[in-house]
Amino acid sequence: MPLTDSKIRAAKSSSKSYKLTDSQGLYLIVSASGSKLWYFRYRFSDKESRLSLGRYPHVTLAEAREKRDAARKKITSGVNPSQQRNANKNHT
Repeated sequence: MPLTDSKIRAAKSSSKSYKLTDSQGLYLIVSASGSKLWYFRYRFSDKESRLSLGRYPHVTLAEAREKRDAARKKITSGVNPSQQRNANKNHT
């Protein structure tokens, strides 16, 4: 079942980090300290990777889904989004 804003806001810290999954590889990690981080899990060239999408609430659920969709388009075009992000960081 996809995530909702109310489920995310209601997620509380625990003694250990835990994962709330959305769909198509998008998930939110709720850390023991209570911080919430978005990730996108994907497969590129038979290798599983994950891409950090930002911290909730700075990145909303809708924005995280948009970032996931943009990364999926890159993968479909033959571009690894993590490698592209790293290359862009090295050029700045």
